[in-house]
Amino acid sequence: MKIAIVGAGVVGISCAHELTVEGHEVTVFERRSTVAEEASFANGALIAPGWTAPWTVDHQRLAWPWSSQGARLKLSRLPSAGEWGWLRQWRKAGQGPQCVSNHAQIHRWLRYSQERQQAITDQYQFEHDRSHGMLVLLRTEQEATAANTPLQQLRDLGLAARMLSAEETRTLEPSLNAETPLHGAVELGGEAVANCRKFAVLLRAQTQRLGCQFEFNTIVSRIEPQPGSGVNLTLTLTASHPGGASSDRGARFDAVVICAGLAAVGMLAPLGLRLPLQAVVGHSLSAAVREPMDAPQSAVLDARHGISIARLGQRVRVAGGAEWGRESGAPSKAALQRLYSALADWFPGAVRLGGPAGSVQEWRGVQATASDGMPLIGASRLPGIWLNLGHGQAGWSVACGAARALADRMGGRAPDIDLAASSPQRCGL
Repeated sequence: MKIAIVGAGVVGISCAHELTVEGHEVTVFERRSTVAEEASFANGALIAPGWTAPWTVDHQRLAWPWSSQGARLKLSRLPSAGEWGWLRQWRKAGQGPQCVSNHAQIHRWLRYSQERQQAITDQYQFEHDRSHGMLVLLRTEQEATAANTPLQQLRDLGLAARMLSAEETRTLEPSLNAETPLHGAVELGGEAVANCRKFAVLLRAQTQRLGCQFEFNTIVSRIEPQPGSGVNLTLTLTASHPGGASSDRGARFDAVVICAGLAAVGMLAPLGLRLPLQAVVGHSLSAAVREPMDAPQSAVLDARHGISIARLGQRVRVAGGAEWGRESGAPSKAALQRLYSALADWFPGAVRLGGPAGSVQEWRGVQATASDGMPLIGASRLPGIWLNLGHGQAGWSVACGAARALADRMGGRAPDIDLAASSPQRCGL
């Protein structure tokens, strides 16, 4: 088939690779000038199965910015009447049986995707920043007690996770600040961290060598399913396109896969596909390692604050926070300060924050998040239009697996993972 992919983040690049390998004629359209420029640029880098578990009892609580810190969704403004519905559904999805079911399904996605990403890395001998082993840090006995429930759920799902004492935790991660209270940790084994943007850049180059075409600085301004079969796209060059301003042009494809994150909401609304997606903003900071002995060996997750600290080669990446209601603007000073505080809590002196060698990259990323916390992966109700959207904070963690499953479904094969819980049809799409 002749297939268009809209969006060149890691999700779109992964889809392009899988479909090109299948022998399809694939073209990727991206509004930016290169790959992985938005939500894939400087995310938390976590791929370990288990990191998305509800490690705190209040992980789905709604909170205003002036409330106490914690791993919860912060509201930066008063929601409108239409937005409260999304927030109620999101909170409901994080409670009771639905939370357990979602957690199990996301865990399966993470394991499946990790296996596929590893296979791709080995096949093409990619060299990108990776590390093994992750610790979910628990400051108090109360936090450890709350963590027992998701820990048992992970064990029931086949993950060899285990609870560690404070002494065992410090043995595995000797750079942890001795002055910060620590009750223990949950150890998540296997590959835990990988560089999302570097992987996307490498995979784009390999996919292009296999015959995939890329058109950057190009907006898909209109999508028109055709009677019978086929989809027409109207393409508009952005002002930054090397060719300068140009009139719209059309292109016809057998199918289109939408991997454009939050931009897909406006793109598909004229077709009657109302995506249940909202922007949830996360932040990160990245800095060069000052002293390797003071930096993390791999990755830790502060369960109380939902902040990860990961080693990426010669850099440390600190990421976390979930803020609703501020889709655009500069990085939040308050959100970044929470990241700096967590870094100082656990690994003081690990990175260069100032001086001639100091260079800190501060970043904010918009994560398109579905109201029930599950992604939208599969065929829409309109012929020829497929979706791979709404992964929220787990976009990098599930990208390779979602692409493989979607390629199987488009090829008429049953995927190796059940897509029912992620089907667009559950939302009437």
